[in-house]
Formats: sequence, structure tokens, C-alpha cells
Amino acid sequence: MTERLSLNVWTTRGWSLPEAVAGCVRAGIPGIGLWRDKVAEVGVAHAAKLIAGAGLTVTSLCRGGFFTAGPGAAADNRRAVQEAAALNAGVLVLVAGGLPPGSKDLPAAREMVTEGIAALAPCAAEHGIRLAIEPLHPMFCADRAVVATLGQALDIADAIGAPGVGVCVDTYHVWWDPEVYQQIARAGDRIQAFQVCDFLVPIPADALLGRGHVGDGVVDIPALARAVAATGYRGFTEVEIFNQQVWDTPGDQTLRTLVARHQQYLAGIR
Repeated sequence: MTERLSLNVWTTRGWSLPEAVAGCVRAGIPGIGLWRDKVAEVGVAHAAKLIAGAGLTVTSLCRGGFFTAGPGAAADNRRAVQEAAALNAGVLVLVAGGLPPGSKDLPAAREMVTEGIAALAPCAAEHGIRLAIEPLHPMFCADRAVVATLGQALDIADAIGAPGVGVCVDTYHVWWDPEVYQQIARAGDRIQAFQVCDFLVPIPADALLGRGHVGDGVVDIPALARAVAATGYRGFTEVEIFNQQVWDTPGDQTLRTLVARHQQYLAGIR
């Protein structure tokens, strides 16, 4: 049962986009989550044609955001929306961005994020793209995302009030939060994307690469999946793993593991 399984292309980082598309077809994985750099290697138009020809569903485009990075962020995010529309992605995942250089003012940085998303929302609505604010684990707060909890992401969505602004729930980033189940319920139909991978211990020297296959770490991923399903979410479950050992593994072997773990832990959850 893989009808709701999606491969995020960063999981098979060594593959080009055409290789990832072909791998999904071989493995019977119907969804694919895209990263903009992989798309750029072949061009947006060719990527869209390739994916449509393979019969795959684009489950998300990563990433927009980094609203604290300076004046160029706004233009880049508009381009990301346009790319998402051309790819029929439906959802653009937003990573907020870390503290501006030299700043220690978290509230001000979060206000910049709110203002940036609010400014982007009309462009996204015009193109039929939903914006999914992705909170990242607090260890990435300084350099990647000043939005560290699902509650903070929902507060931003509430402040903006646009119907197309919601959240991305990534098990790696939210599992630790004592309020995660309450916040998932609060999110309701604003869950635009659901990404899964496990949190490995010990944490590697490069903490960014401490993700593993479902079942290999400390996260109760089925419990989180049940909570997400209870909100009425019926979208794809997108597997996104950053891990050097996984990247060094032949791609087809990785996809076999994805399918097996999905069937073992997640396929029966509705």
C-alpha cells in the first residue's frame, strides 16, 4: 500500500531529477517532493513534463522562505511560487530563515518572517499555491529557522489570516514538542504537507544529517501520523531524509527501504 507515499528528492541526493522520477516509477511510489536546485538542473518546463509523463504527483516544492536574509528574499520567493505553479506542486514549503547577521533579537526576526509571508500570500493565491510554514527543530533556530514550534508557525498563519497559509508537519522537527499533539489538532485543515523521517541518536557532528529511515530512531512516527490523520489530512506522506549513509546507499535500495517502512509503520493509518 503505497498510494500515499512520496519520495522527497533530497532523500536520494545523489540522483538527478530524471533518475529520481524513474526510481519512483520502478518502486511504485506515486508522489515526489521536489527541491528547487534539482529542478534547476533540468529546467522547470522539462521537469514538469518529465514528472507528468511519469504519472507522478508533485507533493511539495522546497523551498521558499529565508525572509530574514535581506532584500533579495522577496523576489526569490515570488520566483519560487511561480516555479511551484509551473510544476503543479500545489504547496511551497517555507523555511523561515535564521537570525539576521549580527542580531540577537528573535521577536524582531519572527516579525520579519510574518511580514514576509503576508507579502507573499497574495502572489501565492494568484498562482493557486498554498504556503506551508515549516517549523524546524530549535537547534536550527539561529541559522535556519526562527520558527521552532508548530504553535509559532500557526500563530504566524493566524496573524496573516490568508486561507492558503498553513503549515508543514515534519516529524523530525516537531516530535520533541510537549504541545505537538495539541498543535496538530489546532492546525486542522491547515496542514499542507506531512513529512517523515526519524531522529537518530547519538546526534552526529553535523546535526543536519541526523535523520534516519522511519523506525530507526526515537520518534513515535505512527502516533504523529495518527494525529495528523485525525485532522482530516488525506494527502501524501513525504519521506525526507538528510543522512550521509543513506545518500551513499544505491538509490533503488533506499526506495525499497522507504516502501518497506511505509508498509510496516504507516500504510494502515487513515
